[in-house]
Amino acid sequence: MKVLALYDIHGNPDALDAVLGDRRAQGPDVVVVGGDAVPGALARQALDRLDELAVPVRWVRGNGEREVAAAAGRSGSGSATEDAAARTAAVTAAELGANRARALGEVPMTQVIDGVLFCHASPRHDDEMLTRLSPPERWSEALAGIDAALVVGGHTHQQDDRVVDGVRFINAGSVGLPYEGDGDARWLWIENGVPELRCTAYDHLAAGIRMRDTGYPDSGSIDGSLIEPVEAIVVTRLFEERGSD
Repeated sequence: MKVLALYDIHGNPDALDAVLGDRRAQGPDVVVVGGDAVPGALARQALDRLDELAVPVRWVRGNGEREVAAAAGRSGSGSATEDAAARTAAVTAAELGANRARALGEVPMTQVIDGVLFCHASPRHDDEMLTRLSPPERWSEALAGIDAALVVGGHTHQQDDRVVDGVRFINAGSVGLPYEGDGDARWLWIENGVPELRCTAYDHLAAGIRMRDTGYPDSGSIDGSLIEPVEAIVVTRLFEERGSD
Protein backbone atom coordinates (compact mmCIF):
# COMPACT_ATOMS: atom_id res chain seq x y z
CA MET A 1 0.00 0.00 0.00
CA LYS A 2 1.11 3.54 -0.78
CA VAL A 3 0.15 6.23 1.72
CA LEU A 4 0.62 9.97 1.29
CA ALA A 5 0.52 11.68 4.70
CA LEU A 6 -0.18 15.41 4.74
CA TYR A 7 0.04 17.16 8.09
CA ASP A 8 -0.42 20.75 9.26
CA ILE A 9 -1.55 22.24 5.96
CA HIS A 10 -2.97 25.27 7.82
CA GLY A 11 -4.90 26.76 4.94
CA ASN A 12 -1.97 26.97 2.52
CA PRO A 13 -3.33 25.72 -0.84
CA ASP A 14 -0.16 26.70 -2.72
CA ALA A 15 1.96 24.39 -0.59
CA LEU A 16 -0.67 21.66 -0.87
CA ASP A 17 -0.72 21.94 -4.66
CA ALA A 18 3.08 21.82 -4.74
CA VAL A 19 3.13 18.54 -2.82
CA LEU A 20 0.26 17.00 -4.80
CA GLY A 21 2.10 17.93 -7.99
CA ASP A 22 5.41 16.42 -6.85
CA ARG A 23 6.19 13.37 -9.00
CA ARG A 24 7.19 11.48 -5.84
CA ALA A 25 3.68 11.92 -4.42
CA GLN A 26 1.88 10.34 -7.36
CA GLY A 27 -0.28 7.23 -7.19
CA PRO A 28 -1.11 6.85 -3.51
CA ASP A 29 -3.74 4.32 -2.52
CA VAL A 30 -4.88 6.62 0.28
CA VAL A 31 -4.17 10.15 1.47
CA VAL A 32 -4.03 10.77 5.21
CA VAL A 33 -4.78 14.31 6.36
CA GLY A 34 -3.11 14.23 9.74
CA GLY A 35 -4.76 17.19 11.43
CA ASP A 36 -4.50 20.97 11.38
CA ALA A 37 -5.55 21.35 7.78
CA VAL A 38 -7.21 24.31 9.48
CA PRO A 39 -7.17 27.01 10.78
CA GLY A 40 -5.47 29.01 8.08
CA ALA A 41 -5.61 32.06 5.89
CA LEU A 42 -7.03 30.24 2.85
CA ALA A 43 -8.71 27.34 4.61
CA ARG A 44 -11.63 26.95 2.23
CA GLN A 45 -9.36 26.69 -0.79
CA ALA A 46 -7.22 24.07 0.90
CA LEU A 47 -10.21 21.98 1.96
CA ASP A 48 -11.78 22.25 -1.49
CA ARG A 49 -8.55 20.93 -2.99
CA LEU A 50 -8.60 17.94 -0.64
CA ASP A 51 -12.25 17.29 -1.49
CA GLU A 52 -11.31 17.11 -5.19
CA LEU A 53 -8.86 14.23 -4.73
CA ALA A 54 -9.76 11.10 -6.65
CA VAL A 55 -8.28 8.72 -4.07
CA PRO A 56 -9.70 7.89 -0.63
CA VAL A 57 -8.90 10.50 2.04
CA ARG A 58 -8.71 9.52 5.70
CA TRP A 59 -8.77 12.29 8.27
CA VAL A 60 -7.21 12.64 11.71
CA ARG A 61 -8.46 15.38 14.00
CA GLY A 62 -5.90 17.90 15.14
CA ASN A 63 -6.29 20.59 17.75
CA GLY A 64 -6.97 22.96 14.85
CA GLU A 65 -10.03 21.03 13.69
CA ARG A 66 -11.26 20.77 17.27
CA GLU A 67 -10.84 24.51 17.87
CA VAL A 68 -12.48 25.52 14.58
CA ALA A 69 -15.44 23.23 15.28
CA ALA A 70 -15.80 24.73 18.75
CA ALA A 71 -15.74 28.23 17.28
CA ALA A 72 -18.54 27.43 14.81
CA GLY A 73 -21.66 29.41 15.52
CA ARG A 74 -19.92 32.17 17.40
CA SER A 75 -20.64 35.65 16.13
CA GLY A 76 -17.91 37.82 14.64
CA SER A 77 -14.40 36.82 13.66
CA GLY A 78 -12.75 36.75 17.06
CA SER A 79 -12.40 39.58 19.53
CA ALA A 80 -9.20 41.27 20.60
CA THR A 81 -9.61 39.79 24.08
CA GLU A 82 -9.46 36.19 22.81
CA ASP A 83 -6.15 34.38 22.60
CA ALA A 84 -4.47 33.81 19.24
CA ALA A 85 -5.80 30.28 18.80
CA ALA A 86 -9.36 31.39 19.47
CA ARG A 87 -9.07 34.28 17.02
CA THR A 88 -7.73 32.16 14.18
CA ALA A 89 -10.31 29.46 14.85
CA ALA A 90 -13.12 32.01 14.77
CA VAL A 91 -11.91 33.52 11.49
CA THR A 92 -11.69 30.10 9.85
CA ALA A 93 -15.06 28.95 11.21
CA ALA A 94 -16.66 32.08 9.75
CA GLU A 95 -15.02 31.44 6.38
CA LEU A 96 -16.11 27.80 6.22
CA GLY A 97 -19.60 28.24 7.62
CA ALA A 98 -21.02 26.54 10.69
CA ASN A 99 -21.89 23.17 9.15
CA ARG A 100 -18.54 22.59 7.49
CA ALA A 101 -16.65 23.82 10.54
CA ARG A 102 -18.59 21.63 12.98
CA ALA A 103 -18.03 18.56 10.81
CA LEU A 104 -14.28 18.93 11.35
CA GLY A 105 -14.79 18.25 15.05
CA GLU A 106 -16.30 14.84 14.27
CA VAL A 107 -13.10 13.55 12.68
CA PRO A 108 -11.50 10.69 14.69
CA MET A 109 -8.40 11.44 16.73
CA THR A 110 -6.51 8.43 15.36
CA GLN A 111 -6.56 6.19 12.29
CA VAL A 112 -4.91 2.82 11.73
CA ILE A 113 -4.03 2.14 8.09
CA ASP A 114 -2.01 -0.87 6.99
CA GLY A 115 -0.79 -1.35 10.56
CA VAL A 116 0.39 2.26 10.97
CA LEU A 117 -1.15 4.40 13.70
CA PHE A 118 -1.77 7.99 12.60
CA CYS A 119 -2.41 10.70 15.19
CA HIS A 120 -1.89 14.46 15.27
CA ALA A 121 0.33 15.24 18.24
CA SER A 122 0.32 11.95 20.17
CA PRO A 123 -2.05 8.99 20.37
CA ARG A 124 -3.51 10.32 23.62
CA HIS A 125 -3.78 14.09 23.00
CA ASP A 126 -4.26 16.22 19.88
CA ASP A 127 -2.09 19.01 21.29
CA GLU A 128 0.68 17.25 23.22
CA MET A 129 4.01 18.95 22.60
CA LEU A 130 6.68 16.40 21.68
CA THR A 131 9.75 17.99 20.13
CA ARG A 132 13.19 17.05 18.91
CA LEU A 133 14.44 18.10 22.35
CA SER A 134 11.85 16.39 24.56
CA PRO A 135 13.36 14.08 27.21
CA PRO A 136 13.02 10.29 26.75
CA GLU A 137 10.64 9.96 29.69
CA ARG A 138 8.11 12.31 28.12
CA TRP A 139 8.24 10.37 24.88
CA SER A 140 7.81 7.09 26.75
CA GLU A 141 4.76 8.38 28.62
CA ALA A 142 3.14 9.63 25.42
CA LEU A 143 3.57 6.30 23.62
CA ALA A 144 2.95 3.96 26.56
CA GLY A 145 0.73 1.01 25.69
CA ILE A 146 0.97 1.49 21.93
CA ASP A 147 1.25 -1.83 20.07
CA ALA A 148 1.76 -0.40 16.58
CA ALA A 149 5.31 -0.65 15.30
CA LEU A 150 5.02 2.73 13.54
CA VAL A 151 3.25 5.87 14.77
CA VAL A 152 2.97 8.98 12.61
CA GLY A 153 2.23 12.41 14.04
CA GLY A 154 2.80 16.10 13.44
CA HIS A 155 1.77 19.21 15.42
CA THR A 156 5.24 20.74 15.95
CA HIS A 157 5.70 21.50 12.21
CA GLN A 158 9.12 19.83 12.29
CA GLN A 159 10.04 16.45 10.89
CA ASP A 160 11.47 13.85 13.24
CA ASP A 161 12.23 10.13 13.23
CA ARG A 162 12.99 8.22 16.43
CA VAL A 163 12.45 4.91 18.20
CA VAL A 164 10.80 5.01 21.64
CA ASP A 165 10.65 1.77 23.63
CA GLY A 166 10.49 -0.25 20.42
CA VAL A 167 7.94 2.03 18.72
CA ARG A 168 9.09 4.09 15.77
CA PHE A 169 7.61 7.60 15.83
CA ILE A 170 7.80 9.79 12.75
CA ASN A 171 6.75 13.42 12.65
CA ALA A 172 5.63 14.10 9.08
CA GLY A 173 6.37 17.81 9.36
CA SER A 174 4.16 20.61 8.04
CA VAL A 175 2.94 21.08 4.50
CA GLY A 176 1.76 24.65 4.96
CA LEU A 177 3.71 26.25 7.81
CA PRO A 178 7.00 24.37 8.22
CA TYR A 179 9.36 25.46 10.98
CA GLU A 180 12.46 24.15 9.25
CA GLY A 181 14.18 27.40 8.35
CA ASP A 182 13.67 27.18 4.58
CA GLY A 183 9.93 27.35 3.79
CA ASP A 184 9.81 24.04 1.88
CA ALA A 185 6.66 21.94 2.27
CA ARG A 186 7.20 18.77 4.33
CA TRP A 187 5.33 15.47 3.99
CA LEU A 188 5.59 11.73 4.40
CA TRP A 189 5.37 8.84 1.95
CA ILE A 190 4.84 5.27 3.17
CA GLU A 191 5.14 2.42 0.70
CA ASN A 192 4.59 -1.17 1.84
CA GLY A 193 5.16 -0.10 5.42
CA VAL A 194 8.42 1.72 4.71
CA PRO A 195 8.26 5.46 5.58
CA GLU A 196 10.25 8.19 3.87
CA LEU A 197 10.27 11.82 4.97
CA ARG A 198 10.19 14.20 2.03
CA CYS A 199 10.07 17.90 1.22
CA THR A 200 8.98 19.91 -1.80
CA ALA A 201 10.43 23.27 -2.76
CA TYR A 202 8.03 25.87 -4.15
CA ASP A 203 7.56 29.65 -4.08
CA HIS A 204 6.85 29.84 -0.35
CA LEU A 205 7.52 33.57 -0.27
CA ALA A 206 4.69 34.26 -2.73
CA ALA A 207 2.44 31.85 -0.86
CA GLY A 208 3.17 33.55 2.44
CA ILE A 209 2.52 37.02 1.07
CA ARG A 210 -0.79 35.85 -0.43
CA MET A 211 -1.82 34.40 2.92
CA ARG A 212 -0.71 37.43 4.91
CA ASP A 213 -2.52 39.79 2.54
CA THR A 214 -5.84 38.20 3.50
CA GLY A 215 -5.56 39.93 6.87
CA TYR A 216 -5.37 36.60 8.69
CA PRO A 217 -4.65 37.35 12.37
CA ASP A 218 -1.70 34.96 12.80
CA SER A 219 0.73 36.81 10.55
CA GLY A 220 3.60 35.85 12.85
CA SER A 221 3.39 32.17 11.95
CA ILE A 222 3.23 33.01 8.25
CA ASP A 223 6.25 35.30 8.51
CA GLY A 224 8.31 32.86 10.60
CA SER A 225 7.68 29.84 8.40
CA LEU A 226 7.27 31.18 4.86
CA ILE A 227 8.27 34.82 4.40
CA GLU A 228 11.34 35.11 6.62
CA PRO A 229 11.82 31.54 7.89
CA VAL A 230 13.15 31.35 11.43
CA GLU A 231 16.00 28.98 12.23
CA ALA A 232 14.51 25.60 13.16
CA ILE A 233 16.18 25.28 16.56
CA VAL A 234 14.69 28.58 17.72
CA VAL A 235 11.17 27.22 17.26
CA THR A 236 12.11 23.82 18.70
CA ARG A 237 13.31 25.45 21.91
CA LEU A 238 10.21 27.61 22.14
CA PHE A 239 7.90 24.60 21.73
CA GLU A 240 9.93 22.55 24.18
CA GLU A 241 9.52 25.26 26.81
CA ARG A 242 5.76 25.12 26.30
CA GLY A 243 5.72 21.33 26.47
CA SER A 244 7.65 21.19 29.73
CA ASP A 245 5.37 23.68 31.54
